[in-house]
Amino acid sequence: MGRQTDQQRLEQINDYVAQHPGVRPAEIARELSVPRSAVMRALPGLEDVGLLLSEDPHGRLWPFRR
Repeated sequence: MGRQTDQQRLEQINDYVAQHPGVRPAEIARELSVPRSAVMRALPGLEDVGLLLSEDPHGRLWPFRR
């Protein structure tokens, strides 16, 4: 059984990407004062709770738009 992801952190990450499209995970980590590895581990959890992001070939994150 994997480590449970903090719902509040997921929402903070999603909100930050929505406000700063094209952001890199390292910048999110800096702004939220968490290790970059914590942001990277949280990204798959976003999809699990229905918060969708897309990643471009350069590793930048964008809000998913249909």
